[in-house]
Amino acid sequence: MWTDGAAPPRKPAETRANDSPPLTHVTLFWREGKREDWLKFGKPVADRIVSRSERIESYAPGQLFALVRWASNDYGTIRSTLDIVRAVEPHEPVTPVTQVDPGGEVLLAVHGWPKVAQVFRLIDTIEASGIDPTEVAPDHWRHIHNRLAAREVPRAYAPARHRAWLQRKDLLP
Repeated sequence: MWTDGAAPPRKPAETRANDSPPLTHVTLFWREGKREDWLKFGKPVADRIVSRSERIESYAPGQLFALVRWASNDYGTIRSTLDIVRAVEPHEPVTPVTQVDPGGEVLLAVHGWPKVAQVFRLIDTIEASGIDPTEVAPDHWRHIHNRLAAREVPRAYAPARHRAWLQRKDLLP
């Protein structure tokens, strides 16, 4: 009981065991037909249901996820976005991303349903080739972002390129 009028000490936003790095938290809202946020891909290390319409998923540094945000009003869709984000280490710079705390490294960001649908098709093609989108080379997501921004067709992500990425990743510190 706090009798001196002072508020109790605040707990940290997340509990960390064994000095594990802080997590990146993604807040998702779902109000059927009005606002619908979801993850196209990602493997959270933790999740928490806040309410019937809100949940928080958490990612360890280095993990990739694709956040989709859609909203509408009485006249139709007012927002369609897709961001592919890499959760970062505490010492790395972050880019602020709505609903992502503390932010992350944005590898791809598209706005508008035609571009979001195009990225969905590219992700589906990657999955159809047997590759997990969370394991795709970050440079490929940047490539897609830049090609779409220039209204060019992105290169396909072939299994040979993926094998090369995995070998290169094994050499990184």
